[in-house]
Amino acid sequence: MLASPLSAHTEQLSGHSLDNNSQDLGLLHDAHGAPLLRQLYYPHEQLLYVQWFGNLTAEGVVTGARAVLETQQKLPCLALLNDKQTSTGDWTEAMEWLEFEWMPQAHGLGLRAFAYVFAPDLNNQLASLDFVNRAKQLLSIQVFYDTETALAWLRNQRLH
Repeated sequence: MLASPLSAHTEQLSGHSLDNNSQDLGLLHDAHGAPLLRQLYYPHEQLLYVQWFGNLTAEGVVTGARAVLETQQKLPCLALLNDKQTSTGDWTEAMEWLEFEWMPQAHGLGLRAFAYVFAPDLNNQLASLDFVNRAKQLLSIQVFYDTETALAWLRNQRLH
């Protein structure tokens, strides 16, 4: 069931003049086998697109964030488009770890700009705003309601 909306969304991203030679880094599942996140890498943009799925918990967010760090260790990633449009949930218990562990590591691995596309879920949005307030000390970060605007903003960042 996920393939159709995901494919359409991926095609939508490709239509925004991102490099068509994206690398699909695969789908990560949570501890229960449900889809957690998909990563697509666009080498010419040095951009990582992360799409989250399902009801997110602190454990799921930490698992996904660790996967993003593993990707950053292998591929140059100056920009991250974090898309939570297909997720819900309150993951605030992961906030301290994200602020004091993930953000410094991601920044140390080269991440400079972070476009955050909101989930439709209010609890998720509140957690997202808390994350943004914490992250803005290290990263250029902005929140959005759609991937097109987020991508345009990322392209206007001076990352090199």
